[in-house]
Amino acid sequence: MTGIAAKALRTRWFVRAPIPLFRAGLGFLFGGRLLLLQHTGRTSGEPRYVALEKVDRPAKNRIIIASGFGEKSQWYRNLQADPRCRVWIGFTRHRPATARTLSPAESTDVLERYRRAHPKAYAELSGVIEDATQRRIDDIPYVELTLDR
Repeated sequence: MTGIAAKALRTRWFVRAPIPLFRAGLGFLFGGRLLLLQHTGRTSGEPRYVALEKVDRPAKNRIIIASGFGEKSQWYRNLQADPRCRVWIGFTRHRPATARTLSPAESTDVLERYRRAHPKAYAELSGVIEDATQRRIDDIPYVELTLDR
């Protein structure tokens, strides 16, 4: 199963499939597990979209996501250039937010909470990340999105 999931993560049409659903206001179908992130292209200045899985939601206005493909992910690089973004999650649509890369210590804490709360999901996600990216789940960057009020 891990190999199939890793291949799916590298398949453009598959990872982009949720985007139209979010933009149509149907993000609630994903039960708050997935979110849509709108970020600004660092070269083009154009809005870009990516669907990502939420790792943690420590507060109503804070969401933690992981850059499974590391620092090379376009969305991650775009947020480094301009941390202003917009988020769709659950019934929340087009909400302004600010991104911040977590420190290694903060990332370790987030990952440990996830590991304790969801041991089976953690084991599967670990395998998928490693198969897809050849990186350990502990070595990828984590980003906190703070939703504006």
